[in-house]
Amino acid sequence: MLAWFAAHSKLIDQIGINALLALSLSISLRSGQLALAQAAFMGIAAYVGAIGAVEAHWNLPLSLVIGSLCAAIAAALLALPLGRLRGVFLAIATIGFGEIARIVEINVKATGGAEGYANIPNDANTAWIYGTLGITGALILIFERSRAALAIAATREDESAARGVGIDVTAVRFGALVAGAALAGCAGVLYAHANYFITPSDFGFARMEQILVGCVIGGVTSSLGAVIGAAVMTILPESVRFLADYREVSTGAILLAIVLFAPDGIAGLWQRRA
Repeated sequence: MLAWFAAHSKLIDQIGINALLALSLSISLRSGQLALAQAAFMGIAAYVGAIGAVEAHWNLPLSLVIGSLCAAIAAALLALPLGRLRGVFLAIATIGFGEIARIVEINVKATGGAEGYANIPNDANTAWIYGTLGITGALILIFERSRAALAIAATREDESAARGVGIDVTAVRFGALVAGAALAGCAGVLYAHANYFITPSDFGFARMEQILVGCVIGGVTSSLGAVIGAAVMTILPESVRFLADYREVSTGAILLAIVLFAPDGIAGLWQRRA
């Protein structure tokens, strides 16, 4: 058992990190926002946490707090000009923000540029990653039983009706975006401290695509579904390595099957049975 864990420890850690990212996107999707900047928020926090750890000798808890705070501030600033955008327009704008963040990371000397940033302390072990995931899951479970969760659901289903019953739709959308960014930032810091080395390409559109597909496969309004979807999207590429250059085809085929036969994702299947 120990030998198996040692051989697959990196994959296990990556599942936990991707689960945090899927949960962060799920928070935005629950409020009806197709905001696709999670990879950018992840990258911002990863670089802040990594540079702080190397240059200022921050420990992991401090890196997590400051990195997540920087990601949340970036989301708050982004929400100001994009507050009125909806649907595909919001998606395009946030994808653009992600590309801007990636280009800045490539061209700023402090981040190491395109060559990446190395010598990051390896402080984020499996216990840290899954401990963070467990705490996050517990907090989300508590939140789902609150009135604020009902306000988010109402905002997603019908903004006009939500306003009619006194819900501040703007505040709900703003809070969901900032909370999701903070969680993505937390995942970014853990990713940096678990991998020694990061590059801007780690936080590009391909990462955002993986996060989104994981949420769709699992179920966009289910926390457990998001975690399951993230696990599937992490394990799948490793399990189909024999397909070589055609590995990406399997991802597309699974996504198409989910959209056609289980539009509510994996979580929708057991909810339907219940």
